[in-house]
Amino acid sequence: MRELTIRGIILGAVLTVLFTAANVYLGLKIGLTFATSIPAAVISMALLKAFADSTIQENNIVQTIASAAGTLSAIIFVLPGLIMIGWWTGFPYWQSVAVIAVGGILGVMYSVPLRRALVTGSDLPYPEGVAAAEVLKVGAGVGGAEENRKGLAAIVLGSLLSAGYAVLAKMKLVAEEAGTVVKLGSGATAFSTSFSLALIGVGHLVGLAVGIAMLVGLVIGWIILLPQFTAGGAPSGTELADFVSTTFRQKVRFVGAGTIGVAAIWTLLKMLGPIARGISGALAAARQCKAGQGEQLDITERDLPIGVVGGTILIAMLPIGVLLAGFAAGGPIAAAMGSTIALSIVYVLLAGVVIASVCGYMAGLIGASNSPISGVGILSSLGISLLLVAIFGQGGDEASTKALVAFALFVTAIVFGIATISNDNLQDLKTGQLVGATPWRQQIALVLGVIFGALVIPPILDLLNTTFGFQGAPGAGEDALAAPQAALITAIAQGVLGGNLDWSLIGTGAAIGAGVIAVDELLRKSGKGSLPPLAVGMGIYLPMGLTLLIPVGAILGHLYNRWAERQADPGFAERMGVLAATGLIVGESLFGVAFAGIAAATGSPDALAVMAENPRAELAGIVIFAAAVAWLYSATRKAVSGR
Repeated sequence: MRELTIRGIILGAVLTVLFTAANVYLGLKIGLTFATSIPAAVISMALLKAFADSTIQENNIVQTIASAAGTLSAIIFVLPGLIMIGWWTGFPYWQSVAVIAVGGILGVMYSVPLRRALVTGSDLPYPEGVAAAEVLKVGAGVGGAEENRKGLAAIVLGSLLSAGYAVLAKMKLVAEEAGTVVKLGSGATAFSTSFSLALIGVGHLVGLAVGIAMLVGLVIGWIILLPQFTAGGAPSGTELADFVSTTFRQKVRFVGAGTIGVAAIWTLLKMLGPIARGISGALAAARQCKAGQGEQLDITERDLPIGVVGGTILIAMLPIGVLLAGFAAGGPIAAAMGSTIALSIVYVLLAGVVIASVCGYMAGLIGASNSPISGVGILSSLGISLLLVAIFGQGGDEASTKALVAFALFVTAIVFGIATISNDNLQDLKTGQLVGATPWRQQIALVLGVIFGALVIPPILDLLNTTFGFQGAPGAGEDALAAPQAALITAIAQGVLGGNLDWSLIGTGAAIGAGVIAVDELLRKSGKGSLPPLAVGMGIYLPMGLTLLIPVGAILGHLYNRWAERQADPGFAERMGVLAATGLIVGESLFGVAFAGIAAATGSPDALAVMAENPRAELAGIVIFAAAVAWLYSATRKAVSGR
């Protein structure tokens, strides 16, 4: 079976350069990145079809490499903070490469035992992993001629609809999003949604429980908290919409981070058993291989040897120590260099376990694209900042505080590398499980993707910094990139080390998280469903525009699946729904790649606009969006009924 091939690695490396550049630009410009696994799978299939001996597993390796590098570009949510505070003026190449690579490789290693706990041993939906597997299966002709013909038609229709709407939106013929600000009680709130068909697809795939949990989070954040925080109205000279938006970013998101933090700890405690069983299974497989019985293991159970995994994690602490010592030389940390570096290494080691587990779980729950990875960055920054406060205190002179903030961001960058890769590679391993891939080969491909991404990201960051700069950085101009997540994570470190962070917000979030955990446990014990606490935290933390359609998609998917259960072949009917939802994700993802290239080449996010403003864009958007969703589900049901 051809799987980890030279041509696949080369193709994966080429796609890495393209997708990483696109993701870095979009992430710094508007704070959003796109999932690269599905576009990479589609392009790989199209190119490797020229070779008669190409396989579904080889295509899977290509998308694994490209998706690992593409998701690693989320490091832009941390590193630009060093420019913003004036510590760096550019991105030192090898220092940046080392930080990104070490964090990413640790993310791969930490998630090896998690594969058994969270992929093969759990019922998490992994929407993007399942979608990528379905794309690969249809492309390889798995499932029979008729099912593949109808399945391919469902994917194509979904892709055309989602990509078509995205094109119309970028042309400004229809709205990309709609929103309004309303007064509620003595305060105000906002209702908004993005018109993203991909989010409908994600909602269909994650299921009703996650969708309802996110809806609960939205209600808590936007109906309960935001009106309280805005009570009294906007300050003089400030527009109400700007006031509501700023209050959400500066207050509600911190409450959401607190909820995510408590839910993350609870999730980790519940996963300790499965993780231990995963490590035990990996050790048993290693013993079987040593006894010369490795060929008896099922191909989907062959991970990297657990000894290699553990050894790599421990060895990685050495370059981390060297990096941290070099970064801190000459600053206030030099007075307690040994203890600070030692405690920081322990922090990376332990926080990596927690964050890899939590990010893997979140990705399995809602998908890598929609996972609130910046919330994990906030918690990482909070943790290392508190550690530095315990050693050096807080509220010192400006130069010392600046040096400590820089060190906190540097450590956060390493931990964030673990987070981004863990957030992605369990999706890839889920895809591999569904297409019969060999886990250890995928894990090597993930390491290769990390290395390719680490080599590419720093020069792209340097180019964008030189060309545009970052808002808030010394000397930034009018066209500076916003880098919103980097600004938020930097503000956390500055707030903790400067002594002005509002802890009551995080405490409120923690209390909400504890309450949701209690409700979830009661529901599970009574057999009346569940309320995943992390999904509630995501609903509070993420903007409504990015999340509202996920519950809508979950409800539509639930109604479709209830219809599918009544059909002559329920399994086929349900799979067709999955393929239709997959198409919605595929089309928008592919267009995201193309548009990122266009925007980067022209230097304008409005490169496709054919008009400055369309006064009827929102109305047209609602009508066309609803019609597209109705058409897709109607066509899918007809395809099933006419089998």
